[in-house]
Amino acid sequence: MRRTVLTWALALGLAATPAAAAAGTEPSRTEPSRTAVLRAYAADTWRSMAAMVEPRTGMPSDKVSGDLRTRAKVTSPTNVGTYLWSTLTARDLKLIGQAETTVRVARALAALDRLEHDTATGLYYNWYDPATLQIVRTWPDSGDPVRPFVSSVDNAWLAVALMMVKNALPGQAAKAGRILSAMDFSAFYDPDGQPDAGTGLMTGGYWPEKPEGCSQETDYAGTGTTVYSTCHRYGAMSETRIVTYVAVALAQVPANHYFGLWRTFPDTCDWGWADQKPQGTWQTFQGVRVFEGTYGYRGMRYVPTWGGSMFEALMANLMVPEETWGAKSWGRNHPVHVAAQIEHGLREAKYGYWGFSPSNNPAGGYREYGVDPLGMDTDGYTSDQERTSTDPGYGDCRPAKPEPERYGDGVVTPHASFLALRYAPGAALDNLARLKAGFDAYGPGGFYDAVAVRSGQVSKEYLALDQGMVMGALGNALARDNLRRYFTPGGPERLLKPVLGLEEWDARLR
Repeated sequence: MRRTVLTWALALGLAATPAAAAAGTEPSRTEPSRTAVLRAYAADTWRSMAAMVEPRTGMPSDKVSGDLRTRAKVTSPTNVGTYLWSTLTARDLKLIGQAETTVRVARALAALDRLEHDTATGLYYNWYDPATLQIVRTWPDSGDPVRPFVSSVDNAWLAVALMMVKNALPGQAAKAGRILSAMDFSAFYDPDGQPDAGTGLMTGGYWPEKPEGCSQETDYAGTGTTVYSTCHRYGAMSETRIVTYVAVALAQVPANHYFGLWRTFPDTCDWGWADQKPQGTWQTFQGVRVFEGTYGYRGMRYVPTWGGSMFEALMANLMVPEETWGAKSWGRNHPVHVAAQIEHGLREAKYGYWGFSPSNNPAGGYREYGVDPLGMDTDGYTSDQERTSTDPGYGDCRPAKPEPERYGDGVVTPHASFLALRYAPGAALDNLARLKAGFDAYGPGGFYDAVAVRSGQVSKEYLALDQGMVMGALGNALARDNLRRYFTPGGPERLLKPVLGLEEWDARLR
């Protein structure tokens, strides 16, 4: 990993000599402008993360207003995870000291201990009140009822952070380890999720009580207890792969489950509803049949996500060194996703900016944004408010539709540029600088969540998820891949790394 860290640091202008990087010290000579800009971004972003914390409990909320005064009245396991790794990053960047770091992490872990959760599996529900630590059963803003739900991906992001704390903060390792060891991700594993391939898939989660709409009765984790699992299974190479990574790293599901995830769906008309017809061949890895397919967009080839967003493509990569462990798969794929987002924003849609990912909607609410052709879903996530989509067809199975004549009010979220920092540092920093200069897009807690670049509307809020991605990317850039160094020792390196290294995706992925 050290060679990759050095290469990235040199690209950012953060390292002067290989000897300095190899010694594990900060470089003696740097490019002041880039280093100073990144450090300023980190300091301001940490300010927003700290402002989200409820003083009475030490628990972060879901978001905070742009003036850092009003916190949301809900939080989730993901929010706790992003706060924990952001706190470690703040320490590593010397924004806070060791004593404050210990206090913050200890309070958050103590709050986790107090949360009502599923004791049979050690897993947490999706929404809590950060002030009272009670399960949210009524949505604060609308009064709508909230049915308690245990989310596989949300629990996975929390588990990732607990694994980091164990390795990064010895004084809290035992407490973090105790919470982590109780979490049983096999509760989400459906061994029949991919019967044709010969392996299983993870569910989206479960309800302890039967909900309205589709659900499946499940005897989870062999406990004899009936819960109601989601009808869908996570099968795309999206951010949801983190639950696969965590479950494999904890030795709770078979490692070959990784090969049950679709690279693309197969190329027959049975799958003709998907976004486009892939090119690929069938391969077998550890007894699992895998269709090694790729999509195409403006001369590039890639393995898609579900919706086509930067978050789906690159959030897991903050912790898992995918491009080194899977040099001939993810190592080829990640740079293409970044290049395609830039291509769409600057040259296809001609917004003048790029970086499309789920975020606040500047017009109100929350929405999924992305680059439609980068996703498997037919509808995909679109990049503008008007939901301008494309349909390249599916060979002879479905005719193509005309390309859009123009795109509307594109919505750019800054966290997407930070996720791209590893692969296109100059372009990412330039994009951020132009967003900051061209709009009222920057406040006391760093970049606001989203900008509609044609109308100029800005969503002046800070979200724990999105700011957590920013802090993670900056920690990796400025503190020698700190998130990866804290996550990978032990199970991830021993059990996950070998399966990521087996595949060779289409050599044209570049």
